[in-house]
Amino acid sequence: MSGEQPWRGPGPWHGRGPWRFPWVRAGWPVLSSVVIAVIQVAGSGAAARHQVPPRHALDAFGYLLLLAGPALLVLRRRRPVVAVAGTGVVLLVYLAAGYPYGPVFASFAVAYCVAVRLGHRRAAWATLGGVYLGHLLLTFAMPAGWLPGTGHGGWWQELGVTALALLLAAVAELVRFRFEQIVARRAAEEAAVRRRADEERLRMARELHDILAHSISLIHVQAGVALELIDDQPEQARSALVTIKAASKEALGEVRQVLGTLRGPGAAAPRRPAPGLDRLPELVEQAAHAGLTVTVRSSGTARALPAGAGLAAFRIVQEALTNVIRHSAARRAEVLLDWTVPEGLTVRIDDPGPAAQPEPAEPPGGGNGLAGMRERAEALGGTLAAGPHQGGFRVLAWLPAGRTADGWRRDEADR
Repeated sequence: MSGEQPWRGPGPWHGRGPWRFPWVRAGWPVLSSVVIAVIQVAGSGAAARHQVPPRHALDAFGYLLLLAGPALLVLRRRRPVVAVAGTGVVLLVYLAAGYPYGPVFASFAVAYCVAVRLGHRRAAWATLGGVYLGHLLLTFAMPAGWLPGTGHGGWWQELGVTALALLLAAVAELVRFRFEQIVARRAAEEAAVRRRADEERLRMARELHDILAHSISLIHVQAGVALELIDDQPEQARSALVTIKAASKEALGEVRQVLGTLRGPGAAAPRRPAPGLDRLPELVEQAAHAGLTVTVRSSGTARALPAGAGLAAFRIVQEALTNVIRHSAARRAEVLLDWTVPEGLTVRIDDPGPAAQPEPAEPPGGGNGLAGMRERAEALGGTLAAGPHQGGFRVLAWLPAGRTADGWRRDEADR
């Protein structure tokens, strides 16, 4: 067990029930030690009157030993090795002095269990072995009468002590195992909470990226058109400004809807439903204002999609068209919705190309659009591939049409 390290984190019950109060945690070792001291003093006094042959009567030194063990228990959390070794020595001295058997073992039992639970198993085992061997020595090796209470006490008595030692070791291991289970479960729960928070943060980032990237790209294109035509063709410039106003209003509404999910439990839920494939005509119209002609085709019989799959399909098409507007010299694109695949929907967006020259202010390298599309598809258990195709660019996504992202995860977990 050389690799074992004592567990030094907060106890698994901290933050639950009375343990969430610091003064309860701080005072519990002292309070429990006082209770054990009362049990040992009262129990040993009562046991002395019923033991045959009679043991040495309790005196001042005997009562001091009965109180010394519980006093050492105060250190059992901060200094578990000191506590278990100290209570073991006190127990041996008590037995060697010939004082009555009784609940004097309680202090050592508690210190032993705590030491094992906190990871100091070697020290606890060594102390238990030392106490047991010391008791054997006092019972069988010492001449009768050499020390008070030494000499042969009977094999039945020693068998009882052996059984108690084995029972103590087994109980301590069960306590340790249970404690580690609780700690592991709490750690798993905290990891799950952090994972859900990370997933929600990633989802929010994807939503904001898809909304803002599309709308700002459209605004950017229309602003350039307005600047070019404002002097010579003011009416067309006015049309571009109207498009900018509509796009910014649309983006503002969707951003508010996304941010509404971050409100507290008592806040009103967003009134507007999540976008789906029924809003593809809006994307086509917005792309037309940016000078991009989009053709939408459908193959097979359309089916109702869960909200998660519909939103993912809409955002993938939206992001793909945004990339065409920003990065392609083509002024047309094609969207295919293929419903012929069983239990799924294939979404294909084709950009005939070629790629446009990047603007000087545009940073080098790709953005987060392709990664976000792929994450949306994989969250539902689908796939997404994107890359050059016949001189242009193709985005091909397959989405399971019968599951939401959460439902897919639950099905996978059940397996």
